[in-house]
Amino acid sequence: MAVQLLITNRNLVVQGDPLDGWTNLDATKKFNEPGSGSVDLPARPDVMAQLQPGNRIMVIRDGAVWMSGPLEIPADFTWSVTEEPGYGKVTVSFSDDLAIVAGYITWPTPANAWTAQLANTYRQITSTNAETIIRTLINENCGPGARTERRIPAFALDAVATVGTSTTVKTRFEALLDTCRRIAVDGGGIGFRTRQTSTQILFGCYAPRDLTSTARFSIGLGNLRSITSKQSAPTVTHALIGGTEPETGTSGRTYVQTADAAAAASWWRVEKYLDGSAENDTNGELSQAGKEEIAAGAAPVELATVTVDTPDLKAGRDFDLGDKVTVALPFGVEVADLVRSIHLQATPDSGEYVTTLIGSPEATSDPATVKAIRTLGRRLGRLETR
Repeated sequence: MAVQLLITNRNLVVQGDPLDGWTNLDATKKFNEPGSGSVDLPARPDVMAQLQPGNRIMVIRDGAVWMSGPLEIPADFTWSVTEEPGYGKVTVSFSDDLAIVAGYITWPTPANAWTAQLANTYRQITSTNAETIIRTLINENCGPGARTERRIPAFALDAVATVGTSTTVKTRFEALLDTCRRIAVDGGGIGFRTRQTSTQILFGCYAPRDLTSTARFSIGLGNLRSITSKQSAPTVTHALIGGTEPETGTSGRTYVQTADAAAAASWWRVEKYLDGSAENDTNGELSQAGKEEIAAGAAPVELATVTVDTPDLKAGRDFDLGDKVTVALPFGVEVADLVRSIHLQATPDSGEYVTTLIGSPEATSDPATVKAIRTLGRRLGRLETR
């Protein structure tokens, strides 16, 4: 098994020898979301000396960085004379570097100090490539172009990938990563991620690949472990958006409609009214809100599939996060969907075990109540920032 663990400080300086004696490594990478993991270590003095607040961990697999990021819980220590004799055990919980980006919000005037933010002002970028918008928001809020006190140490922008389509953003005090995720969906379904070099954490965008003809999963191929498939009626096919009341002049209120005609024809018409955050649709804000509502209320097949690596098809080598792959259902239907997460489990005795979650945005292990709370949180956040 070729897994190695290294601890660095926030400036990526390695703090000691590779960690040995570890057991039960568990690390999950996610598409356009922070990954997370944990590992059990012997609580020896040389190990504990490295597990300091602000430090980071690098999970190296087959000579490449599988995941790297901050220690969220540097030391969860246990000892007992019967179960953990000797030095005891320490469990370390960590995230990948997108978790640091997730700790920021979008400032309406990023160049100004917090005490000098302008009232009733939004950070707005219109009719621009999605990758450009995401890179701009990252750079000015936490990257090298941000105010000195907001810059993430050793953090920089990766090379431009030239991906995405034109879209628009209007944001104010929203979670930075949530805003980027929304732009990525609206701007062509692109991906974004961090990667670590020897001296920097690089943030960049990329275009997921269509591997539906080469990356295939089925019971017969022996690379499927579980399948859950469900299709439901749409919750909205026609989003009806009303602009804010005009502050000046005599012109009336602007109304915009966004529709999914195909869904309405296949199922039935479902209308939903939305209060827009702009006076008109000159810059596309009202249409954008409608598109987001239509996407959230669409009726795709909700597919949650757990796959397992085989010699012929391996995660990270033959496919990766965001790629579109094919899943053959037992009753003769094939569904193409995205790779949402990749889960690595490893122990020194049993070796590595890698599984992949494939499915729609609703494919998740979260309970329904957790998903509902997240949805309400996003909507309330938008209301509070108007």
